[in-house]
Parts: sequence; structure tokens; C-alpha cells
Amino acid sequence: MRIGISVITHQGQNIWQNGLGQNVMFLSSLFQRLSFVQSVVLIDVGDQGVMPPQVDLQSNNLRLMRTHEATDEVDVIIEMGGALDVGWLDLMRARGKKVVYYCCGQPYVGLVESPIFNKPSHAPRPDRCDEVWYLPKDAAYAPMLRTLQRCEAYEIPYIWHPSFIEQRVREVAEQGFVYGYTPTPAAPTGERTGLRVAIFEPNISVVKSSSIPMLVCDEAYRADPTSVTAMHVLNTLHMKDHPTMLYFANSLDLVRQHKATFHGRHDVVGFMVQHANAVVSHQWQNDQNYSYLDVLYGNYPLIHNSPWLKDADYYYPDFETRLGATQLLRAAAEHDGQLDDYRARSQRVFESVDPFSRHNVDGYAERLLHLCRDARFMNRAA
Repeated sequence: MRIGISVITHQGQNIWQNGLGQNVMFLSSLFQRLSFVQSVVLIDVGDQGVMPPQVDLQSNNLRLMRTHEATDEVDVIIEMGGALDVGWLDLMRARGKKVVYYCCGQPYVGLVESPIFNKPSHAPRPDRCDEVWYLPKDAAYAPMLRTLQRCEAYEIPYIWHPSFIEQRVREVAEQGFVYGYTPTPAAPTGERTGLRVAIFEPNISVVKSSSIPMLVCDEAYRADPTSVTAMHVLNTLHMKDHPTMLYFANSLDLVRQHKATFHGRHDVVGFMVQHANAVVSHQWQNDQNYSYLDVLYGNYPLIHNSPWLKDADYYYPDFETRLGATQLLRAAAEHDGQLDDYRARSQRVFESVDPFSRHNVDGYAERLLHLCRDARFMNRAA
């Protein structure tokens, strides 16, 4: 079995722009571990012809090719990092190949926000694939995906590996910075210094917005002004002049007391080593995010509402800002003392998403074999 995974190269690309590029690489590495997979290639639907600088194709035993070059090189096509030409997919399916739509983004929001907010969108023909694969975070939308794409949809494991963050940690270390939580020395009075909080929500969708984290921080600050010494809100410059954003921000005590700073886009590692030692996050029906794992990898307190990470500590449910503030206050008071336990909890999360763990490898192997159970190329291989 030969597998091709779509990617989209573009000018100024960086592996830290979103989690999709990393996901493609983790999936490629997992497929290469399967005994029945002969090769894995990346199918470029972009305009650069090279991968981001953080990706070494040679060391990963991968080739990057255009669609026409992949025609005789693949048996299974995973539409994942970029939309593939429907005519080419029709040709490949007519030749007995299999096509999977790997749904990474939250599918409901991707469908409804574009027309409601007049955002750019891409709407490929729904009957272009044999199966849809979706992540556990999107299980609630499986019926919608089946109806929309007119084929069966299956849940597949969520995978992550620290290889990219380890690479980034080495880069900042060369500049004299150390990534990772450091216990805060007590002040001469015996009190600990408050947390410097970062909020990394992208603010381009209602799924992941900074509004709730800002309220969590302000609620904690009003309860105990020593708990938060700074609030850094990233990815907000495009909203800084919006009347609602201005009114909302100026209503917060942290802003009035000049303890809030609004920034553009930064990667987690590069920002945390210079400006912050805790993260407050919020999501709406999108609880699996690589940024959470990056924060946990550095042992920083992550105050979050992700049920998936409930056992990793500092969890608050839904939109319960007061409970989020309680967790932030607890992190400020207790994180130093429970660092070893926190690290152990995080390690269990990392093990559950390891692309090379037996349960994840078997999960993808099962899906591929089921997908290709009646494929002519499998019969030839047998």
C-alpha cells in the first residue's frame, strides 16, 4: 500500500502557524511504521514546492510531489493539509484507488461561519471520497459529516509527538532562554509573586476566543490582586480598534490597572520563555489542541475547559469563569508544590497521544485495512 497525504505550501510558511502541518508529519511517521505500507509521500497543492523550514523531508524519508506526479505513486489518498483537485480524485477512484477526507478542523463551524461572517471558504464536492476520518473532539458531528460527505465516517486516534517543540526549545536555548516552568521564589514578606498569564486563542472563530480567558484572569485578580501580575492577550491586534473589544477590555480591572498587554501572533515557546509562566485557555466544542500539549510539555500551569484534559488538572467546565478563576488562584498558590504530580499527569497525556504507541498504530492500521478491504491493489499485493 502506497499512501499520499495532501499538504499546502505557501509563502512565509512556518510549522507553528497551526497544528495541521505537524499533524501531517506525525501521521506520515505513524504510517511508515505499518508493515503493509510501502511508502508515504506528500502531495503539494500549494505554490512553493518546499515544506516549512522546520521539516526535513530527507530525514523523514518523505518526498514532496505535485498531483500529476503522484498519479502512479499512490494507492490511498488522504486529503488532509490541502484540498485536492476533484477531477484528479475522480480519476484515481476510477482506477481503484481509495480517497479519505481527514477532517481536522471543527466541521460545524467550518460550515456555518463562512456565510454568516462572510469569511473566505472552500467547498469541495461532497461525494469525492470513500470515507471521512474525524478526531475524537468532533465525534458529535459524525452524523453531519456522514450526511454532508455522503459516505461513512469513522473516528481515528488523536496523535502528537514532542519532536517539533523539542526542536523549538533547542532554538531558544541557543539564544539563552530556557523553556519550562520555574518555581517562583517567595518575596521577603513570604508571599509568592503572582502569575504572568498568556492567552493564545487565535481569535479568528468563536471556537477559540480570548474573551472567557480574559474574564477568568480578571475574576481571579479581583479576588486576589497578588495572583496575577500580568495578562498577555495574543492574536488581538486585528481587533484592537473594534468598539466591542475596546469596551470589553476597558471594563476589566487588569486593563485599568495597566497589567494587561495585547499582542500579535507568537509561538508558545518563544513567548513563554520571555513573558509568561501560565496559560489560560478556552474552547467551544474543540477540546483537543496541540497548543495545550506544548504548554503541558513545559510544565506550565494550564487553566483550561477541555474535558479531554480534565485529569491533567486546573480544569473548569464550559463557560464557568468563576470556576476558572478558582483554578487560576489555585495554580498561583499551589503549582510550585505539586510540580512533580503535574508533570506525571502530563506524561500520561503524552503517552495516550504518542503516534508510535501500540494502541494508536493499531487504530490507524485497522482503519486503513478496512478502507482497502475490497481494493484491487490489495488483491494484487496478496
